[in-house]
Amino acid sequence: MTLARSLPDDATEWWIFLGAFGLYMLGRWFFAWRQARREGDAHPVRAAFAEEEGPDAVDAAPTGGFRSYRQFSGFVAGAVIVTLAAALTDGRLRVALLWVIVPLLIVALSYLDFRQARKARSAA
Repeated sequence: MTLARSLPDDATEWWIFLGAFGLYMLGRWFFAWRQARREGDAHPVRAAFAEEEGPDAVDAAPTGGFRSYRQFSGFVAGAVIVTLAAALTDGRLRVALLWVIVPLLIVALSYLDFRQARKARSAA
């Protein structure tokens, strides 16, 4: 258990975590903005920032905190891909692969979350 840590040790790791979270939020806002433009909203930026999932958004399903098996599968597949890329490569190739793969996975997960929220809103 010497490798397990709960929080980053230095500022660089904090910036990486904050950057991943920021990329996720930008992805969600972009997809909401694009949907509002398609629907002909007069103020798509306001619609993107005003997007809410409602009080029943958190649904404890058999998949844990995930609302669908697609979200759960996407998270697990992303974790496996990142683990394989980190384990099977070394040096500059590892850094290059992770700098490409991780942002793509984050945007893909934000798209899955956006689709799930849109489906929940349309059903309500």
